Amino acid sequence: MRNGLVLFTSDRGIRPATLAAAAEERGFDTFYVPEHTHIPIKREAAHPGTGDETLPDDRYTRTLDPWISLATAAQVTSRIKLSTAVALPVESDPITLAKQIATLDHLSGGRVEIGAGFGWNTDELADHHVPAAKRRTVLKEYVEAMRSLWTQDEASYDGEFVSFGPSWAFPKPAAHIPLIIGAGGGPKTFAWIAANADGWMTTPTQSDISGQIEALKKAWADAGRSGAPDIRILIAFKPNPEDLMAWAEAGATELIWGVPDKAEDEVLGSLDRLAGRLGISG
Repeated sequence: MRNGLVLFTSDRGIRPATLAAAAEERGFDTFYVPEHTHIPIKREAAHPGTGDETLPDDRYTRTLDPWISLATAAQVTSRIKLSTAVALPVESDPITLAKQIATLDHLSGGRVEIGAGFGWNTDELADHHVPAAKRRTVLKEYVEAMRSLWTQDEASYDGEFVSFGPSWAFPKPAAHIPLIIGAGGGPKTFAWIAANADGWMTTPTQSDISGQIEALKKAWADAGRSGAPDIRILIAFKPNPEDLMAWAEAGATELIWGVPDKAEDEVLGSLDRLAGRLGISG
């Protein structure tokens, strides 16, 4: 399995470019950053980890823009993939977002991937005029519209939430940009992935990962998809060798390891220890 690294970016800790360069030097395969445009102070949405409107910490209020963060990382790296864990595409204009992502892919030499979520913070979505009950539909339309801009010389789209006439939009991505959905496993999510995405990213609270992988593979086959879904496991606890073997046998493709949002020296020290435990090097 590949090894990825996710940094919950903020305006206080190590800079994304510094960590991305260090991750590439140490042999990691993918570098991930998250997205929250803002956090409404008055909220009703429950955080997946706390179970209520409280947040685990204040990093959610200080998150850096993911695409600018990845652009700085692209400038100081040449090999490592650049992705999100997770981005919230429905909180941006889809035409503008398609341009940003295509530009980043072009300037990075085709290294961009997208880890996207439906959005647990429905209060945040509401400020972007995204109806909570329709957020999966909105994301589906955004994905379809952006793919049309990325692949068609004269692109157009006509949906409920996205609509534009025949248009020119360049640059085009170097190749198909993988879309990995980070969300809790279940029939509804897996059916959406099988119809619209390239794979699944687990959440920190996910249990029975091996069983859920099998459920996704069945949904994938039932949808008539060829090949296998790209399955990435967000490490929320220290896995034992049995976990790793079971996930590999089930078809997982990448492990995503979290790095603390702390001072540079402390983060790089922990990164060296992690790379040593994984037995990887640049």
